[in-house]
Amino acid sequence: MKTTLFAGASVGLIILASATAASAQSIDYGAMEQLFNEPVTTSATGSPQRSTEAPVAMEIISAADIKRSGATDLPTIISRVAGLDVLNAGAAGADVSVRGYVMSMSPRLLVLINGRQVYLDHYGYTAWATLPVQLEEIRQIEVVKGPNSALFGFNAVGGVVNIITFNPKFDNVGSVTVRAGVGGHQEISAVKTVKLGDKFSARLSAGAVQMDEWKNTAGIANNLLTDPARVSANLDTLTQLNDKTELRIEGSWSNVQISEVVSNNSYSPTKYVTSSVKGALASETKFGTLELSAYRNMLSAKHLVVGQAAKFDNEITVVSAQNLFKIGAKHTFRVGAEYRHNEVNTAPIAGGQLSYDVYAASGMWTWAVTDKLSTTAAVRFDKLELERSGTFPAGYPVVTNAYWDRSIEEASYNLGLVYRPTGFDSIRATVAKGVQVPTLVDLGAVQLKVVQGPFTIGVIGNPTLQPSIVTNFEIGYDRALPALNAKIGASVFVQKTEDVKGQPSTTQLDIAPTATSLPIISYRNIGDSKMKGVELTASGKVEGGYHWSADYTWTDVEDQPLAGYSPAGRSAAFERTTPAYRGNVALGWENAQWAADGYVRFVGGFDAYNSASVLVAVDGYASVGGRVARQFEQGFTVALSGQNLIEARQRQTAGLEAERRAYLTLTKSW
Repeated sequence: MKTTLFAGASVGLIILASATAASAQSIDYGAMEQLFNEPVTTSATGSPQRSTEAPVAMEIISAADIKRSGATDLPTIISRVAGLDVLNAGAAGADVSVRGYVMSMSPRLLVLINGRQVYLDHYGYTAWATLPVQLEEIRQIEVVKGPNSALFGFNAVGGVVNIITFNPKFDNVGSVTVRAGVGGHQEISAVKTVKLGDKFSARLSAGAVQMDEWKNTAGIANNLLTDPARVSANLDTLTQLNDKTELRIEGSWSNVQISEVVSNNSYSPTKYVTSSVKGALASETKFGTLELSAYRNMLSAKHLVVGQAAKFDNEITVVSAQNLFKIGAKHTFRVGAEYRHNEVNTAPIAGGQLSYDVYAASGMWTWAVTDKLSTTAAVRFDKLELERSGTFPAGYPVVTNAYWDRSIEEASYNLGLVYRPTGFDSIRATVAKGVQVPTLVDLGAVQLKVVQGPFTIGVIGNPTLQPSIVTNFEIGYDRALPALNAKIGASVFVQKTEDVKGQPSTTQLDIAPTATSLPIISYRNIGDSKMKGVELTASGKVEGGYHWSADYTWTDVEDQPLAGYSPAGRSAAFERTTPAYRGNVALGWENAQWAADGYVRFVGGFDAYNSASVLVAVDGYASVGGRVARQFEQGFTVALSGQNLIEARQRQTAGLEAERRAYLTLTKSW
């Protein structure tokens, strides 16, 4: 008999209740940015808001911020957001988390492009190099901190990165960028929006980049490394069917090779091919704003795991519907439903197929209690049904596919409110409980055999694995200082993760051998983990074209393992792998022709897993990046930028050392 593997009810006074609520369709962000004099979001309540007014901890990175950053990739850009942790495994491989708990193939962060998930759903992590967007086509990046399962569903347990591109209906953009740099960096990209009459508009982008991998200073076997390269393309079209109805069709493709660290902490020369297609129909009706959307993501991933070639073919299909409507002037409601199907093969040992179906219903209520006080309540219910088909490797314990007909039911909730006592002050209080559902790899897609001394050990996923539950309490305060043309903010947060997932470990057998079966290691829930922290931010502008910002985040993690389990041995020693502090300082200046920006990122010491899954100390460090640019007539810009400028090589992880890289960029915009 099939039962439910995952059912989450998400109740909250916080952002939207639908997984598609982050979509940017029919929203003129440029007009809203001019109105508010800063980037705004509609992801929180459906109405335009400053990030400090939204009932969720959020920072917005604008297109201007991206341009000034001098960065060539998304992890570098978002590493400058308060509280973000980034492990750079190589020149193009990185793992990102929010406020700690970063790990190889970190599965705690949900990443979206215009509301479509772009993390890789066989293991729930983001391979940033596969994202099929050029930096020049990004309107803004919204970084949401803390669990938000009521809004975004799977993976939104540590945070959300919502990437919003320029909308061809409202934005007229076009550019060609050519970049060259040390380390064999060669890059070209192009972005263009077009309009055909009043009814049809489109944005097309494409790009290619290649570079040398960082020097192998960590003793990694050379066959586990590769020089990064990527080719990608993206198409986004909007058709106005009538005055109140719009159809948006999107498609993307990427082909990538990178050196990355896989979940057992070893390097892999990984190759990815991704493709996607999405359609969304939105209509203003007398019943509210109705939206129906569907998308399919397809992935081919080739890893090298324990010296064995593992090829995963993963497909996910998502169909959702929602309606946003108002009752009176103070009450806004959203109701929605979603279905998703996710499937992947077993690897490195083939023969099996895992899949699940998810059925979800959601609802949201926003109440503007007064002009100064507002709340938002959301509820979401998910039902996930898991199944397996195919054969099992020889020597594995005798089980049948029926063992994968499992069920788990969990409740999650979000609570929050925003109070603005004056026009300059904002107080935000939130309570959130998110659900980190086990991935298909966790549940059984991984099948391999490893030799440990004279023994052969089997590795397989665990269909009985429980979801991790993340509960977060947070109070935030923001204040504008108009006399100084500045703003400051402070947040205090406490978080607990229950049923932490531990990785398979050859130091601990999970299933003893028998006369006919091998010893087995697998994924296990190994206990709980607690975290508390403080976040401080400040930013402003000074007469003469200067701008500045600074942030500091302190966290303290305490692991609470179950008897018999070692977080260190299970690659889940977050108490040791989370730095106590991280922060950023930025200073920039610009006039009509010139722009100069400098960035300093500092990270406290922490322990990190090396390729043998042994914890080693990584000293605290500071990295420096910068950009100087000159703008000429006819839309030409020449920029000199660089990253990791302090030293030729700097140890930032237990793997390859980060290299100093400098770039010369020529951009033609029109």
